[in-house]
Amino acid sequence: MLVVMAKCAKSAQLQIRVSHKEKTAIQRAAVQAGMDMSAYVLSRVLSAPAAKFRSSVAACADAEGARFALAELNSLLSGFTRGELRDAIGSAPPLGLTPYILNYITAMVEHACAECAVALPAWTHAVAPMAEPVFGSTLQSLRLHLLTHSPPSFRARNIFIDATLGARL
Repeated sequence: MLVVMAKCAKSAQLQIRVSHKEKTAIQRAAVQAGMDMSAYVLSRVLSAPAAKFRSSVAACADAEGARFALAELNSLLSGFTRGELRDAIGSAPPLGLTPYILNYITAMVEHACAECAVALPAWTHAVAPMAEPVFGSTLQSLRLHLLTHSPPSFRARNIFIDATLGARL
C-alpha cells in the first residue's frame, strides 16, 4: 500500500538511534517500497488509516453535520482490517468535541476493538462516560428496548442506541 504524504516545507529534523542491523532492515524495506528512508519511515509512522480516522473525527465536530459524520466514521471503522484499526486509533481525538460526540466516538472505537480483538488505546480510558443517559430516540416507549439492546460499549458510556458499527440508525 502506497501512502501519499502531503507535500509541505520541511523545517525540522528528527534523529533516532538504531542499531546497524535495524538501519539495514529499514533501508531494505524502503527500497522494496520504492521510497527513500525518510519517506518510508514517515509512511509507517503517519499511516493512511490514522489520517483518515483523524479527518473523520474532525468532521464530527461540526454540530450541523455530526450525525452524517458519525455514520461516515462508522463505515470507516467497520472497513478497517485489524492492523489498520490498530494504526488508526493510536492517538486521541482532538480537543473541542462535545462530551456526547467524544463518548460516541469512543464507544465506536471500543466496539470496533472488541470486534477485531484489538487492545483498547490508552486514550479511551481517559474519556469519562456521560453523566446523564442519552437515548437514541425521544420516544418514551422505546427506552426499555434501548436500555436492553444497546451495545455494551455504548451502555458503559451512558449512550443508549439500537445499532452500532456495521448497522444504520
